Amino acid sequence: MSARDHIPDETGRYRTFAAFYPFYLTEHVNRVSRRLHVVGTSLVIAALVAGFLVDWRFFVAAPLVGYGFAWVGHFVFEKNRPATFKYPFYSLAGDFRLWFEVVTGRRPF
Repeated sequence: MSARDHIPDETGRYRTFAAFYPFYLTEHVNRVSRRLHVVGTSLVIAALVAGFLVDWRFFVAAPLVGYGFAWVGHFVFEKNRPATFKYPFYSLAGDFRLWFEVVTGRRPF
């Protein structure tokens, strides 16, 4: 990986998730917003498990609760636009990586 991979390319887009994730973290500096993301991602995981074990309708609820919590964090606390609109897959991966870092104690809640 070159140093250039950590900045957007000439079109203003990130080429790799490794380059995107530091940007993702700058969009999640507010403690309440980060906590809302972790709670929302936890509920997504619970809804997916419930979708398999209880009722398929929990699959429908999963993105609603996940994005609901995250977008409140962005619009109310961060005062920024969620990266999901420009980087849907990197943003989703960032949510799960942030969640993993928090639950394993690598990043403060």
